[in-house]
Amino acid sequence: MRVERARYFLAAVETGSLRAAAARCGVSQPTIGEQLRLLEEELDVALLTRSRTGVRPTPAGQAMLDPFRRLVHAEDLVREAAMESSGAYRGSVRVGGVSVTAELIVAPVVGRLRGEHPGLRFTVREGASADIEAAVQAGELDFGVITTPAEPAGDGLQRIPLVTAPLGVYVRADHPLAGRGHVHWRDLEHWPIVTMRRGTVLWDVLHRHVPEPDVVVEAMSARTVKVMVGQGAGLGVLARFETSEDVTGLAFVPLRDVQPVELCLTQRRDGQPSRPARIVRRLVRELAGELVHHGHGR
Repeated sequence: MRVERARYFLAAVETGSLRAAAARCGVSQPTIGEQLRLLEEELDVALLTRSRTGVRPTPAGQAMLDPFRRLVHAEDLVREAAMESSGAYRGSVRVGGVSVTAELIVAPVVGRLRGEHPGLRFTVREGASADIEAAVQAGELDFGVITTPAEPAGDGLQRIPLVTAPLGVYVRADHPLAGRGHVHWRDLEHWPIVTMRRGTVLWDVLHRHVPEPDVVVEAMSARTVKVMVGQGAGLGVLARFETSEDVTGLAFVPLRDVQPVELCLTQRRDGQPSRPARIVRRLVRELAGELVHHGHGR
C-alpha cells in the first residue's frame, strides 16, 4: 500500500474536507479524491462518508485511524534516518512569518530542529503578510507563513491554506460587550480600537468594514494588542489564535458578519526549494495540521 494514501486519508479526516486536505498535502482535489478511492478499493472497505458539507470517517475508517498514524509515523522515521545520513539536515533555511504564525508555528519548528540538528541554520523574519510575500517573491525567503491577504497571490506565488480561526474582538471581562454572544461591525464604530499596524491583513479588514474607526493603537504583535486591551486602551480586533503566554482577564466576542481569518504557507511556484527548506516546510504543515486536530482552528 502506498503510504501517501494513508496521509491523504488522515488529512481528509482531520480537516473534514477533501479541498482542505488537498491544500494541506499540496495536491489537487481530484488527485486526493482518486487516491482515496483507490485506497478504499485496495482495502475493500469504505473509509469515508462523503456529503455536500464534507467528509467524515465511517466506522471502518475510524478503526483505521491509529494503524494509519503508526504507518505514517514509521515512514517518517525512515525518511528522517535517510536525511540524517545524507546530510540533508545541514544548510540554511530562510522563513518569514507574521507575529501569530511566528509564535504558533515557526518558533516550535525552529526550536525542534535547532535542538535535534545543530547543523541546520535559520533566518527568521517577522513582518506584515504583504512584506513577507514580497520577500518570498524576490527570493529573499524560502517561504512564509502568513495571514492570507484578500488580494490574489502575486505572479509566481502559491498559497497553501493551513488553518483558520474566527475573527472578533477581545475586551476586558468588565466591558459592556463582554457578555455578548457576538457583535457586528457597526457595534465597533463608537469604541476606541486596538489592532495590528497599517499594512496588515487585520488593518485592511477593519477599514473595509468600519469607515472611520477610532484606532488608538497600531500594534506590531497580537500579544501587544491583548496587553493594550487588558490595560483598558480599547477593543482589540484579532483572530482567535491562542498563544503560549496569553493575557488573562479578557473575553473574546466573535464578529458575526465576516469570514474567518486564514493562515497559509506562501511559496514560489517556480524553482525547487533546497532539501533543508523542504524539510522545514513539511514540518510547518504538519504542525498546522496538529493545531487543527487539537481544536486551535479549522
